[in-house]
Amino acid sequence: MTLIEELKFRGFLNQCTNEEALNEIINTKKVKFYIGFDCTAKSLHVGSLIQIMIMRLFQKYGHTPIVLIGKGTTRIGDPSGKDETRKILSDEEIDLNAKNLKQVFDRFLSSENDDSKWVARDNSDWLDKLNYVNFLRDYGKHFTINKMLSFDSVKIRLDREQSLNFVEFNYMIFQAYDFLELNSRDNCILQIGGSDQWGNIVNGVELIRRISGKETFGLTTPLLTNAKGDKMGKTVEGAIWLDQDMLSAYDYWQFWRNVDDRDVIRFLKLFTDLNKTEIEAIEKENADNINETKIILANEATAMLHGLDEAKKSQETAKDIFTNNNLDTDLPTIKLKSEELNNEVLLSDLILRMNFASSKSASRKLIRGNAVKIDKDLIKDEFFSINALLSDSSGGIVISVGKKKYFRVLAPD
Repeated sequence: MTLIEELKFRGFLNQCTNEEALNEIINTKKVKFYIGFDCTAKSLHVGSLIQIMIMRLFQKYGHTPIVLIGKGTTRIGDPSGKDETRKILSDEEIDLNAKNLKQVFDRFLSSENDDSKWVARDNSDWLDKLNYVNFLRDYGKHFTINKMLSFDSVKIRLDREQSLNFVEFNYMIFQAYDFLELNSRDNCILQIGGSDQWGNIVNGVELIRRISGKETFGLTTPLLTNAKGDKMGKTVEGAIWLDQDMLSAYDYWQFWRNVDDRDVIRFLKLFTDLNKTEIEAIEKENADNINETKIILANEATAMLHGLDEAKKSQETAKDIFTNNNLDTDLPTIKLKSEELNNEVLLSDLILRMNFASSKSASRKLIRGNAVKIDKDLIKDEFFSINALLSDSSGGIVISVGKKKYFRVLAPD
């Protein structure tokens, strides 16, 4: 299979500016390409994983991924796919988020081969130095308001009569300029992004052609939803983070283990390194046992992020809980500090702390909805305090949220 053929087999390819020319170049040369990630959160979540996996796939074919950490553009806010203006973060928050993002890429992308090891760039290196008047004179003339208003990132907000401030309106120009800079600095010839970035990517391709006469390319991946039509990475309880401190390996494993039956094979193609032959064999062998395929998906996805040992441990933990009904197994754990027990420790707060709910109100709603148990006993009081139970238990208490999520709470030593 060529790279383009594998992109299509796995479901990565949505749009491409000149597929035939790009196919010829990446089959005969090793190229540099980039994807941009703004620093809007402490970590990436599963919704960003399709972009990470396509970089991993290009790297497998010997091409060099450039991860553009958007410390500069984060100060503006990308309006694409948003109903309202993004929250503006402080420089300190942006710096911390950028540092954490790099740790995620280190887990997925290789640094072993000097010819194709991933490279990080920061667009504040050039955006912070721009003279705005000179920038408008040299580059602003290449963008027409008519065309900018036609892009979905702008058009949708205006059609809904939702505000779009002038700062956000500039975002697409700066993204095009990012591509121009990376083309000049690193000979980067391809930008990849989600389908909502198509207009911005085309802007960059055209800007490079007008400024330097060089041919570059743009490629987008499909908008990723599950079989129910929900965006990937978003659940009722909260985002599925790619960070051990924000979501345990066990809960990450459970996310993949519990995907909709209709999504399993598609997700094997998108989110694992299993090849076409292996995936087709798994689909055939487990045609009557979709749960076995889900376990393979969960193990492969978890091993990639958290390591093989954590994937195996998560599978064994799930087996102990759901097959052997054993709650003495290795569960995600909160160990309370002595000073915390000086006040009431609410069950709803612990659920939120484990990222099993997206807010305090959502956590309390789970309790009111009879979805929470402590040591298999149903709890109905949304303001339930665990202090008394914890003091009477030498081995801690086990809290279950729904049918699949468990964690242990321990008293201080």
